[in-house]
Amino acid sequence: MPLRTMRKTEEPNSGESPDEIAIGPQIRELRKVKGLTLQQVADSAGISVGYLSLIERNQTKLPIGVLKKISDTLGVHMNWFFHVRDVPAQEKDIVVRAHNRRRLTFTGIGIEEELLSPNLGGPLEMLLSTIEPGADSGDYNHDGAECGLVISGRLDLWVAGQFFQLEEGDSFSFRSTEMHRCANSGDKPAKVVWVITPPHY
Repeated sequence: MPLRTMRKTEEPNSGESPDEIAIGPQIRELRKVKGLTLQQVADSAGISVGYLSLIERNQTKLPIGVLKKISDTLGVHMNWFFHVRDVPAQEKDIVVRAHNRRRLTFTGIGIEEELLSPNLGGPLEMLLSTIEPGADSGDYNHDGAECGLVISGRLDLWVAGQFFQLEEGDSFSFRSTEMHRCANSGDKPAKVVWVITPPHY
């Protein structure tokens, strides 16, 4: 997802701050998974690299307005960072309740992804993708490997120039370095569980 151009702002010392939860490390985790540098995120959010570094280490105030700009840059809603409020201590980093999944929507593409793994800091990520009829991811590739299972609907899958049409119950696996693409040529949403290693969001 391309970075948005933001108007420069001064590092704010006032304004309402989010609750004292570990938002900073989550920002760093998501930034690294997306392959973005501190400079890229800071420039897009209109803040300094030093200020962003302090934010990632939870060593400064984080006003809602700044969090909104960082969230936009990273392609997530602000509630991505607040899911930990509802997670019992013994479940943190282990269990994800259905009502508490973090979501990422690709605007205009017709694909929504829900993070099924507790975080992006481990060796793999598990996602539930909902691909609307007519939606198409376009071609892309990245490091690692991935596999998946079609839960419902139809999934059109291209891997290294080969085309496969998958139905409910079908599964697949391939190296993510191969150029790949998915789409839904059916008349109802397709739901697909993906497992990707290393995490790539």
